[in-house]
Amino acid sequence: MPSTVYFSDMRAGHKENLFAKIGKLMILAGARERIATGDLVAVKVHFGERGNHAFIRPIFIRRVVDEIKGCGGKPFLTDSSTLYPGERKEAVSALICAIENGFDFAVAGAPLVMCDGLRGNSAIVVEVNGELLKKVPIGSAIVEADALVAVSHFKCHELTGFGGALKNLGMGCSSREGKLTQHSTVAPRVAEKYCTGCGLCLKACAHDAIAIIEGKAKIDPKACAGCSRCITVCPTKAITIQWNEAADLVMKKMAEFAKGAVTGKQHKTLFLNFITQVSPACDCYGHADAPIVNDIGICASTDPVALDQACADLVNDAVGNQNTALATGHEPGGDKFRGVHPDIDWEIQLEHAEKIGMGTREYDLVRI
Repeated sequence: MPSTVYFSDMRAGHKENLFAKIGKLMILAGARERIATGDLVAVKVHFGERGNHAFIRPIFIRRVVDEIKGCGGKPFLTDSSTLYPGERKEAVSALICAIENGFDFAVAGAPLVMCDGLRGNSAIVVEVNGELLKKVPIGSAIVEADALVAVSHFKCHELTGFGGALKNLGMGCSSREGKLTQHSTVAPRVAEKYCTGCGLCLKACAHDAIAIIEGKAKIDPKACAGCSRCITVCPTKAITIQWNEAADLVMKKMAEFAKGAVTGKQHKTLFLNFITQVSPACDCYGHADAPIVNDIGICASTDPVALDQACADLVNDAVGNQNTALATGHEPGGDKFRGVHPDIDWEIQLEHAEKIGMGTREYDLVRI
C-alpha cells in the first residue's frame, strides 16, 4: 500500500506565503495527531558547517517549531557531533557554529541540544535486529524524546548518492561510535601521481591513519575510520573513496541506524524534506557548490522511505542546471545523482530501508 507524501512547490503570494505552506504541510501530514501536549519533541536538523550556506534556513525551522508549539509540544533543535575534525566535532564548537549559522533561540524559537552529549558519546543502544546490525547506539536525546520531527535538506551526497530523511536519521542521530560503525568499511586511496605530499590530509586526520612516506601520503586502512575528511581537504583531489562494496554497506548500515532512531516512537514521528539549494555534496563541507537543479519545493510525510523516494523522483524529473557539478542527466528524467556521483547506486538506501520495515517506496504525491 503506498504512503502519502504531501508536496508544496516554491510559489507564494500575498494570500499564502511559504511559511504558511510549511504549516499546512505539517498539519496535513499529521502533526496534530502525532504531537501531544507536553511532549518533548526533538527537531532533528543539520546545523551546517561554518562556510556552508545550503542548509535549511533557520527562519523556516522557526515555522516548524511554531507548529509543534501549536500542538502543545515542547520542541528543541538537535544535531550530533561529527566523526571528523571540524567546526562540529564536539558540543561546544557545534553549538557555536549553529548559533553563528542562525540557529539561535531568538531566530528559531527553540533551545539547542546536542543529541549525543558533550563529546559525542552519550548514547542509548537500541535493538533493530537488522540484516547487518542487531543493535545500534543512538544519541540519548533522540531516544529520550517523546516525539521526533526530522527536517532534512535534500541534496546530493558523495557516499550515499543523496542525503535526505534516511541520512538525517541514520547518520545524524547516531553517536560518534555509531558513525564509526557506519563508515568503518570506507578506506580512501591515494593516487600518487596527483599527491604533492603537502600534508594537509595528515593534519586533518583525527585517527592517525595517514603518513607522508617518500613525499606521498599513505593511508593505513586498519587505522582509517572512513570519515572521508582527508578527501575534503586534499587540494589536488588525489584522495578518493574506493567505490567497491563500501558505499553499499554504508547505506545499508545507515538505514538500520535510521530504524534505531525511530524505534519506540510509533505514531510519534514526522518528516519534512526541503528540496532547495540541491548542492552536489553534504552540508558538512565548509562550502556549498552551485545547486544542480532549481529549488523544487518541500515535502512532508510520516514515511521517510516514501518521502526520500518522492524527493529523488522530483529532482530527477527537473531540468538540470548547466555549469554545475552535474556532468550528465540534465534532461528531465535523467539521473541527477549519478550525474554528480556516477559510481554510487543511491537506490540501495531506499531498497534496504524498505526491506527492514522503515516504510515503502510506493507513494501517492498530494500537491497542495
